[in-house]
Amino acid sequence: MKGKAAEADDSFYRVPASVLPDSGEQLSLLLRHPDQPDNSKILKVAIIGAPNAGKSTFSNQLLGRKVFAVSKKVHTTRSRALGVLTEDDTQIILLDTPGLTTASKVKRVTCERTLCFPRHQLEKSLLVDPWNTVKEADQIVVMVDVADRWMCNSLDFEVLKCLAQHPDIPAVLVLNKVDLMKAKDRLLHIAAELTCGVVNGRRLEVRPVIKPPWAKKSPERDSELSLDEDNAGHEDSAEPNSVLSKEQMKVLRSQRGWPHFKDVFMVSSVDPEDVETLKNYFLVAAKPGPWQYHSEVLTDQSPEEVCTNIIREKLLEYLPQEVPYSVTQTIELWQNGENGELDVTVKLYVKKDTHMKMVIGTAGQTVARIAREAGEDLSRVYLREVKLKLSVKLRK
Repeated sequence: MKGKAAEADDSFYRVPASVLPDSGEQLSLLLRHPDQPDNSKILKVAIIGAPNAGKSTFSNQLLGRKVFAVSKKVHTTRSRALGVLTEDDTQIILLDTPGLTTASKVKRVTCERTLCFPRHQLEKSLLVDPWNTVKEADQIVVMVDVADRWMCNSLDFEVLKCLAQHPDIPAVLVLNKVDLMKAKDRLLHIAAELTCGVVNGRRLEVRPVIKPPWAKKSPERDSELSLDEDNAGHEDSAEPNSVLSKEQMKVLRSQRGWPHFKDVFMVSSVDPEDVETLKNYFLVAAKPGPWQYHSEVLTDQSPEEVCTNIIREKLLEYLPQEVPYSVTQTIELWQNGENGELDVTVKLYVKKDTHMKMVIGTAGQTVARIAREAGEDLSRVYLREVKLKLSVKLRK
């Protein structure tokens, strides 16, 4: 029976949840009373980190379905999204958030690696949602991309501020994308840096015979923050994440890591076995309490939100530079087909004629590929065939 515990051979089996393709039915499911057992347990997990650390990939792997958009470009997740994993008597609520950022970064026009785009176009949710999310959490997961050699040697300052404001919430460090690292011996050194050499109150001892060359290139916290130093005073007080005193902020600026992590995990979010290890950790950490959702709930997103997010993922994947960030979407058709399939038609609006040519591609190949791959992903989320059609229009 879908989504319900069915007894078989003295054990319980629960079919994985999915997103209902009808928005009314999905809303009804979200409002449905939880079908929890007498000994129910629950854990709310906030996954935070710098943009593009792999938070959404990890959440999707844990849920068993692609619920959150994923791409190699930053700011793929634009607002907080919620995923629900129900297993036996335990419900784990995953609070997937946008990468932690600051007002100065949102306003400033910068170039990140080869990706250039005006940051003032990014939504306010990129600033507010991660901070509001952490307040609700029972567990914080700090995810770091260890394959990014420029970012993995110190925690993002916004992450440090978030941890400092919630020292009472247990936090674990997850070193992600270890499969992309050639020199695996670096992992212990990175872990030592990001934990200040202390995990769960115990001192870590890492004794390299020869100091690795990359250690010399480790950027200093002061130089990292020099761009924002002039604005630090008034911006810190203007952001929704500024309850720390000047003295506390000064201490944080001198830190490269956080000395109060309970545990450290080294994983690849695309490896099911690695993610299974963390899932078991969450199941053990769950506390007795009532579930928040029915066991058939997979996410609090509407089917239309899931659809537009998956399409945006493909736009980010196949379009260059700032183009995907300027594309807007309108769902024009959402109905059941004659053979039980879901027919969806979405119109993509672009601001420039050159962007329109990029989205369409040679002989329409790019937009056709985006429609095909997004439709396949949505079929696995809705558990039914999805026929997705995309059209492109110039918005004047």
